[in-house]
Amino acid sequence: MTDKLIIFDTTLRDGEQSPGASMTQEEKVRIALQLEKLGVNVIEAGFAAASPGDFKAIEAVAKKIQKSTVCSLARAVKNDIEKAGHAIQSAASGRIHTFIATSPIHMENKLRMTPDQVLNRAVEAVKWALEYTDDVEFSAEDAVRSEIPFLVEVFDAVIQAGAKTINVPDTVGYSIPFQWGDRIKQLIDKVPNSKSVIWSTHCHNDLGMAVANSLSAVLNGARQVECTINGLGERAGNASLEEVVMTVKTRQDIFNLQTNINTEFIVPTSRLVSTITGYAVQPNKAIVGANAFAHESGIHQDGVLKHRETYEIMKAEDVGWGANKISLGKLSGRNAFKNRLETLGIDLDSDDLLNAAFEKFKNLADKKSEIFDEDIHALISDEYSADTAEIFKLISLKATAEINKKPTAQITIDRYGEELSEDSVGSGMVDATFKAIEKIVKSDSELLLYSVSNITTGTDAQGEVTVRLAKGGRVVNGQGSDTDIVIASAKAYINAANKILSKLERAHPQV
Repeated sequence: MTDKLIIFDTTLRDGEQSPGASMTQEEKVRIALQLEKLGVNVIEAGFAAASPGDFKAIEAVAKKIQKSTVCSLARAVKNDIEKAGHAIQSAASGRIHTFIATSPIHMENKLRMTPDQVLNRAVEAVKWALEYTDDVEFSAEDAVRSEIPFLVEVFDAVIQAGAKTINVPDTVGYSIPFQWGDRIKQLIDKVPNSKSVIWSTHCHNDLGMAVANSLSAVLNGARQVECTINGLGERAGNASLEEVVMTVKTRQDIFNLQTNINTEFIVPTSRLVSTITGYAVQPNKAIVGANAFAHESGIHQDGVLKHRETYEIMKAEDVGWGANKISLGKLSGRNAFKNRLETLGIDLDSDDLLNAAFEKFKNLADKKSEIFDEDIHALISDEYSADTAEIFKLISLKATAEINKKPTAQITIDRYGEELSEDSVGSGMVDATFKAIEKIVKSDSELLLYSVSNITTGTDAQGEVTVRLAKGGRVVNGQGSDTDIVIASAKAYINAANKILSKLERAHPQV
């Protein structure tokens, strides 16, 4: 039993399976570099066999990351494993994570395989993966509804075949903490040679207990937790990395474990993932929510002022709150801006991109007195969004609202060098703006989500808007940021329209 807890982050794989959260190669690399800076042990960069784009993205991440292990998911299928092996071949440290379902409902209805066939395939998969790397992880999909004697048999066989990590996933978020912890303990006790491998857990949040289940597994012998930034993931999401890490750190009296996570980068990483995926963090989210360290009650405020620990069990600065203001302003030069990008792990592909981002930075510096790292990430995301999917570009916008009068919007948009203008009325300035945009872009899409959040604090803060559009079964997120929320909304809608109308390749296409 080790006193180290391995943090396996699957934001780039399971996280991007959230509707509209699919990322480009550049976005995956940028998040991977931030995860490495955060201190994540294993970065699951994608599912190499899912698409050519995902293969290339994993390959690109593998080339950039030096300290963390880069992992690709693969079904227990030879073709999947071959692609995973090739995708990670340039990694300083590479892992293949192969899986097959072991529950009766999955074996009978999905795989159409007998238990013996599943057992044999699991062993074959591990052996195939060992041809590419000596770091092989095996997962029993839907372990929560699998029979323990069969799990013991499968895990024993794959350990003998050479698997180094055994992952026990609650694929459907069905378990509750005491049951999940007991299942982990039983498996470790009953599987021969169980102490020769790392036991891992991967919990979904369908019943809101992913973090609790993960921690229960840790208390019962698991030494790897599979999680995501902000709890992003399919359906209700995955176990939240920041909650798992800070629980272990805060409650040393119970866990007595250490992680490699540099916790001061938790909030910046959360903001980066939120900006890129378009999934805003709810204000009351633990650790990274805007209200996580806010005190409204007079009694609480008085207590905190007298002695912080009366109502705060963690320091806000320990997770990155208030520690990310940068000394850049409207008088800062291009070189200072470039150095800050390098510090943030942002590597722009060309001088043209750098120049365009610097121009946007200078414009922002004219509007607000303090620039934060989150502002920089938002600027870069805007720049890459425009550069990679630009059919339409916002030129000008005038929106007005008066009491007892219908709000109006007049907009001019560039389409391949041609300026097109339209106006519209709506129930509000944003509604009028969206209607005017739609007259030009003619996306014929359905608006699924409109979300507004502030990137930083203060009345001069940038507003960040997410727009989710759907058309023909395809879902995309568009993001826009500006100190004016109506302009940010227009940018977000145009960004989403560009994506839904373009053939820009996402790493993990969603249909």
